[in-house]
Amino acid sequence: MNPRTRLLVLQLAVLLGVCFFFFFFGLGAFGLTGADEPRYAQIGREMFERHDWILPTFNGQPWLEKPVLLYWKQINSYIFFGVRDWAARIPAAAFATALILAVFFFMRRFRPASELDAAMITASSAAIIGFGRGASTDMLVSAPFAIAMLAWWAWHETSKKLWLAAFYALLAVGMLAKGPVAPALALLIVAAYAALRRDAKIFLRSLWWPGFALFFAIAVPWFVAVQLRVPQFFRVFFLEHNLARFGTDLYQHAQPFWYYIPVFFLSTLPWTVFTLPALAQTIRSGIRRVRGTSETDQEDWLALFLLLWIAIPIVFFSISRSKLPGYILPVVPAAALLTTINLHRTQAISRIQLMLHSLLCGVVVGAGLMVPWLLLKEPVPDVTKNWIAATVGVVAALVLIIVRKQGLRSLHFATLIPVVMVLAFLLRWAAPVLDQTLSARAVNAELDAQVRKHGVAPPALAIFDVKKQRDLAYGLNFYRNRPVTYYESDGPRDLPHGVPAETHVVITKSGNGDAVRAVVGPRPVMSLGGFPPQHLEFFLVAGAR
Repeated sequence: MNPRTRLLVLQLAVLLGVCFFFFFFGLGAFGLTGADEPRYAQIGREMFERHDWILPTFNGQPWLEKPVLLYWKQINSYIFFGVRDWAARIPAAAFATALILAVFFFMRRFRPASELDAAMITASSAAIIGFGRGASTDMLVSAPFAIAMLAWWAWHETSKKLWLAAFYALLAVGMLAKGPVAPALALLIVAAYAALRRDAKIFLRSLWWPGFALFFAIAVPWFVAVQLRVPQFFRVFFLEHNLARFGTDLYQHAQPFWYYIPVFFLSTLPWTVFTLPALAQTIRSGIRRVRGTSETDQEDWLALFLLLWIAIPIVFFSISRSKLPGYILPVVPAAALLTTINLHRTQAISRIQLMLHSLLCGVVVGAGLMVPWLLLKEPVPDVTKNWIAATVGVVAALVLIIVRKQGLRSLHFATLIPVVMVLAFLLRWAAPVLDQTLSARAVNAELDAQVRKHGVAPPALAIFDVKKQRDLAYGLNFYRNRPVTYYESDGPRDLPHGVPAETHVVITKSGNGDAVRAVVGPRPVMSLGGFPPQHLEFFLVAGAR
């Protein structure tokens, strides 16, 4: 084995080890959280159990908000590992790993000697780790989109149509993950880059008819098949969940226009100290280019392309009335590449930058250590505060010393130390708290224990007057594999409403027994206990006579 091959094997081994820890390790350390994770996991389960690869359903009813890619991948995961909560997260982890490998080989081909830095910076960015471990559509659209943009640049530099074909094929995969947002953003970015180059041929040459044929061959069949099965699909998916979601606050995700600025900075942690100068330097380069006062080399053009890749989605989604953090996940790989290019161009970092970066690494660790107390809403003991403060100082000093002694080449490895520390803490020591306070899995386990304790047959389940009712309802829906009823009439429309006539357990906020009795009237009500971490109480309500 020659030295170059040996180095490649070593780099890949390190990279795959990092990806395994960041994306796959401890996927089941805590249960599904929020509303989306358990709902998507349940949709995948229903398709899996029906052996239906066309129509997504939730509790037996067509669910048309998102395309099918995530559910296909969850079906594959369930086939190999069974229907488990962590199995529903494997697709995102696999796509995140594919993204990191694509970044590595792209930089190895077009910007040699920076490939491992770029891959490590991308893999250790907060948003990539977070969404790479979730049972949601965000990583499944972001990874194909990002790899598609890398493929487009590869075609732009080499003129090899194979890369352009990959560009169209990957955008089709993104279309199957979340709809038209992937091709729309790609169109805007390529058009803006052509305008910046003042060369319309760049854009026109990108409009390749075999590429369109490939795109439609991959993306269109499922859309046609589901439209034939459910004629209202076009209206629900394209008009309500794309156009209406963009132009209105129909789904109650309104945020201020500047919302994505802090989200972007948080998404690029712990590399923000280096990402901001990279953005500033590239903006200055772009301004000089527009004014015609710069001789811009090819590396600068890549930096400007990455800048457009970052700016256009952020502006696009800032205009949207509906805003969620995952919407700008596709820009994080571009930010990581831009950061890498700027670091390798300067070949040096200032003392202030290094000190700020080291301090930020320490603060990230400190914030991670604070998570259990923040979730439990308990005061942090003074001894613990001192211990956390000392840890922040030690981590900051460690990163500073390593980089000062070993130089810039050690930066990404030194920065992995706090990232690994935080993730290990959250997945091991803090995981029980995360499970108890954020997931319906722990609620379901406690409910089962109380039902067995009282000798009650597993009953139907209802929810009444609780915080984060959608999170709890969808979570219990997955873990019990049956619909959860809402007492209130304003619950999610895809779950039943009203007081069930049969014997059931109602989950409500602690101390809310009198309100339950007032709603159910003369029917006998018995307390089964509670679940203090989420301030919940369980009541057994007898069937109506």
